[in-house]
Amino acid sequence: MTRHQRKRSHSHVNHERWLVSYADFITLLFAFFVVLYASAQVDQRKVGKLALAIQVAFQELGIFPASTTQIPLNLTEPMPFSTVQAIQNVKHNAQLGRIVSPPENTLAAASQETDLSTLQDELQQALRTEISTHEIAVHRERDGLVISLREFGFFDSGSAAIKPEALPSLDRIASILSVRTCPLRIEGHTDDIPIHTRHMTSNWELSTARATELVRLLIVRYRFSPDRLSAAGYAQYHPIASNATAQGRAQNRRVDIVILGNTKAVAPPPASSPSEKPSPAVP
Repeated sequence: MTRHQRKRSHSHVNHERWLVSYADFITLLFAFFVVLYASAQVDQRKVGKLALAIQVAFQELGIFPASTTQIPLNLTEPMPFSTVQAIQNVKHNAQLGRIVSPPENTLAAASQETDLSTLQDELQQALRTEISTHEIAVHRERDGLVISLREFGFFDSGSAAIKPEALPSLDRIASILSVRTCPLRIEGHTDDIPIHTRHMTSNWELSTARATELVRLLIVRYRFSPDRLSAAGYAQYHPIASNATAQGRAQNRRVDIVILGNTKAVAPPPASSPSEKPSPAVP
């Protein structure tokens, strides 16, 4: 027997070495499951919300259908994923509904804008002669639609009495506004030239008197409801043109009918019976 053969015959093969690796693997696997179990018990709520956020994202993309989970709610225990899913889906759908459905005030504003545009067209058509002669101007402002009655077409200088020849124009304005429910604010304005007469001691009195006179006419002659009317006098402090020129001062001497809010049309009041006496009209 040679020397090499004798050395190989003395070597010993260890067949149990795999047990060491197997024991290490089992230990690591046990530790892994312990960590998973501990994480699931510590913060089940956050895990549920994370899963829900992922599902909601896929639902928005149309991949997953909306959840219809029905579960009892017991918030004293850690909230399971199904509970979080049901609650959050309800909130999410409500938010989507608010985004898709326009709010009521937006619809009302759009309807009001349409009504004012229609009303402006009707007034401009009915008053085209007065508009062409610059006795009346119809324009939009932040508060609503404004019908501006210039002094030279409706009032004598320094007077609050309405000219008789201006009544046909007021008749056409009243006939359009009387079938609507919109509130009206009547505003009196003057230029900056001081006034002091036997009846008017200041521009404040003149502007206020003209506004209240038009309110009285709308109530007595045209049967407007008093609760939709208001009057204001601004003297020379709300000019629309420069008071440095005669033309500018003429534009500032005016009474504005400001149409506010809702302009919905209503049915005209029923005609009075023949036995009733008509109320006296004021010219």
